[in-house]
Amino acid sequence: MRYLTTVLPALAFALLLGACTSTHTAEGSGGEPAKSDIVDTAVNAGDFKTLVAAVKAAGLVETLKGEGPFTVFAPNDAAFEKLPKGTLELLLKPENKEKLTNILTYHVVAGKVMAKDAAKLTEAQTVFGQKLSIDATDGVKIDGAKVISADIECTNGVIHVIDSVILPKDIVGVAAGNDDFSTLVAAVKAAELVETLQGDGPFTVFAPNNAAFAKLPEGTVAELLKPENREKLTAILTYHVVAGKVMAADVVKQTEAATVQGQKVKIEVKDGTVHVDGAKVIATDIKCSNGVIHVIDSVILPK
Repeated sequence: MRYLTTVLPALAFALLLGACTSTHTAEGSGGEPAKSDIVDTAVNAGDFKTLVAAVKAAGLVETLKGEGPFTVFAPNDAAFEKLPKGTLELLLKPENKEKLTNILTYHVVAGKVMAKDAAKLTEAQTVFGQKLSIDATDGVKIDGAKVISADIECTNGVIHVIDSVILPKDIVGVAAGNDDFSTLVAAVKAAELVETLQGDGPFTVFAPNNAAFAKLPEGTVAELLKPENREKLTAILTYHVVAGKVMAADVVKQTEAATVQGQKVKIEVKDGTVHVDGAKVIATDIKCSNGVIHVIDSVILPK
């Protein structure tokens, strides 16, 4: 913790704060060189060529030049080089713009969070929608990526440099990180659907929580988890999945939706609440890197 509040700000001041202003000669009212916005700062620093190219490909330049303020955990060029071969080239293709946008906005937190304030946090909500973890017990790490420079101040926020690209969680990762989905995760593993639900998708999952599974007759879950019942379990789970990313605002406009299992689920709004095959939707729009999760209070069964 002390490392974050003392060493990092010192490093930022001594090594990198000038990156915001070194190529600018205009002076502010206090006689100091005028700072640049986040995008121009990254361009002028020279060590964020890949990040800048990605921001342009994702169409986020205007956003990150906006008023903000934003806190950006910025991977340098060396961080992007750690990605598997071909990954970056694939992400930069126009057809993968949404996926690239998801990754980049996962590196951005609304508001200006300086190092001394980050030291008091264990997590932070990203612009993408998921939370990233902050660990200052051994150096400072953001989702496992090491902060190598901090507090690079810009006119619309601050940049902290990290040594790895961090990735938002997919559907399985989000479910696995929530104790209230432990039964669902066990079922997905038993049905051998983990790899499928970690795929590109996108998918919309109407996810029963533990309480929903507990409503089933006693012994039902245990029976379904047996290897000999994998086909039946798979049919039930895929009946909870719709191809495509359907946010709550769009769900309410539908009366039915075709599931990955093959049959259609019925969608209706009762007293302002959405029901899927009679199961009440109790939480919506949980964003994942490959889709979205809506939580339901009962397990729904194919006909």
